Amino acid sequence: MKLILKLIAGITAGILIGLSGVDPLIRALVTFTEVFGQWINFVIPLIILFFITSGIASIGKGSSKLVGATVGTAYLSTVLAGVGAFFIAVLIMPMVTRDRSAPEEGTAPEPFFTFELAPFMEILTALVLAFVFGIGIAALKSDGLKKVFDEGKNIIEIVIYKAVIPLLPFYIAGIFVDMAAEGTVLQTLQVFGIVLAVAVASHWVWITIQYTVAGLLSGRNPFALIKTMLPAYFTALGTMSSAATIPVTLRQAKQNNVREEVADFTVPLSATIHLAGSVITIVSCAVAVMSVMDGYSIPGFFTMLPVILALGVIMVAAPGVPGGAIFAALGVLTTMLGFSEAAMGMMIALYFAQDSFGTGANVTGDGAIAVIIDKIAEKRSLS
Repeated sequence: MKLILKLIAGITAGILIGLSGVDPLIRALVTFTEVFGQWINFVIPLIILFFITSGIASIGKGSSKLVGATVGTAYLSTVLAGVGAFFIAVLIMPMVTRDRSAPEEGTAPEPFFTFELAPFMEILTALVLAFVFGIGIAALKSDGLKKVFDEGKNIIEIVIYKAVIPLLPFYIAGIFVDMAAEGTVLQTLQVFGIVLAVAVASHWVWITIQYTVAGLLSGRNPFALIKTMLPAYFTALGTMSSAATIPVTLRQAKQNNVREEVADFTVPLSATIHLAGSVITIVSCAVAVMSVMDGYSIPGFFTMLPVILALGVIMVAAPGVPGGAIFAALGVLTTMLGFSEAAMGMMIALYFAQDSFGTGANVTGDGAIAVIIDKIAEKRSLS
């Protein structure tokens, strides 16, 4: 919550500075944004490489059949959630932006200097390497190599906590300085509140669908199942981390009569790989950003489907770090949708504004997956 307030302060300060016309201060913030944007681009492949490798290697533990059932269910839930969010967003966003008129843009402020910090590797290279090493480590049970990637993940987590997240308010301020100076900020802000409301509403639509399926399979009232999981939802609003909420999610899943041996496996695994709420938010915000920024248009379904499929995989890099999902997703958005630094900044601001709600949707959905897997395991004797 403190970070959200800081981001709001950064947006406000950026707008005021951009409108003030104080050229040195404007250029200083634009310079910072330019440099920090390069830093984020440098860190993203490392996030993907270490986080996804560590996550995939950890999935190798336990029953292979139960792992497959859980991973498949979680991925299907995440992808379908993203598809649903896309159709909702493309239905609503054109109505929101239909009557907006293009403002007269001013000259974009120039930074004092620019430089290029080349990433260690390309996004796609990092993703392929993560799969190669993750699957290989799990297959060979290479504890030594897994430890290397686990420790690498820990180092990148420290980088995110110490050298990325604390500087985000200044980065966002620079983005909004640029937009205010160009005269495009007001139309952008008008869309912010609507897209966040749409994202949160989409979360609850998907939670209802998940528990309807779980209820049909288990023969139980889906709304009673949701009610039992509400403590996990509200805990996630505070922690903003699926991983940190695991103890509460686990307890509530067991109260939904999920067998202990199934809950002990599926809940921690789902917290790692099931991020339907986060994907809903990212897809909704991406459509919103592309609908209001010059040079973009709302993508078609077959343009967005590969993005959603990629997000479903790359979200493995997200758990445990507040806002980790958006940092993992930036690589997909830049390479597959051509997002600029300004678009990335808007995505970060939008995502963090609702991060706690997305996490709440993630962990609540984990409870539904636990009920589904418990029933599958009972029928097919997978456990």
